[in-house]
Amino acid sequence: MRRRLLLGGLAGLPAAARAQQPACRGTVYLTIDTGWSREAEEIAAILRRRGVRATLFIADEPTWRGDRTLDDSWAPFWRARAAEGHAFASHTWRHWYFRGDPAPGQVRYVNRGGQGGEVLDGRALCAELERPIARLRQMVPDAQVLPLWRAPGGITTPNAIALAAACGLRHQGWTAHGFWGDELDSAAHPNATLARRAIANTRDGEVVVMHWGIRSRRDPFAHVLEEVITGLQARGFCFATLPPQGRA
Repeated sequence: MRRRLLLGGLAGLPAAARAQQPACRGTVYLTIDTGWSREAEEIAAILRRRGVRATLFIADEPTWRGDRTLDDSWAPFWRARAAEGHAFASHTWRHWYFRGDPAPGQVRYVNRGGQGGEVLDGRALCAELERPIARLRQMVPDAQVLPLWRAPGGITTPNAIALAAACGLRHQGWTAHGFWGDELDSAAHPNATLARRAIANTRDGEVVVMHWGIRSRRDPFAHVLEEVITGLQARGFCFATLPPQGRA
């Protein structure tokens, strides 16, 4: 089964990329959260050029254009990603943060600025997780959607995990070496350093998290993304979308 998965991922590459790549010696699961989306088109072009398919966790977030990631203005972008074979999953609708379990069957959900929030029960949590997918379906009816979700910041609570599981969704974080650093300050963590670490430290089965752009990073990680992907492909890694059951 694993051999079929690896070979299938390689077969999905464009011919030029396939010719440059050795036989697969491992798989990387690249996942992309919505974020500021300033480098979205640049990143999408790199993935297309290198034959990489990713799993896209979507939320309704503000973007550099002054709109939001799930507005109609972004429909062509999401349609193009679905046509390229990327998979989708929920990153919540409001991109708030889970901050504790006040009672059985409840989870506290707080605005990112800490101002305002509410307590969700199971029905409300399911609605929060299902809403971005319902919106995606309006724009891209044939999108491949996985029964997975990711909490903003990867921050969960026991109740959030259990309540989401009750509505059929498994939480998907990232693995030990799966944070490539695109959210870090670029003065303290320059792209050259991040690229070198990502190429050297990424392991077989790694679930990697990045974003379509981070507002606070002055030198976008997207500028070295192709270097990282090329370096990992040279090491023999293939890229694949997450399986429906996710990865531990």
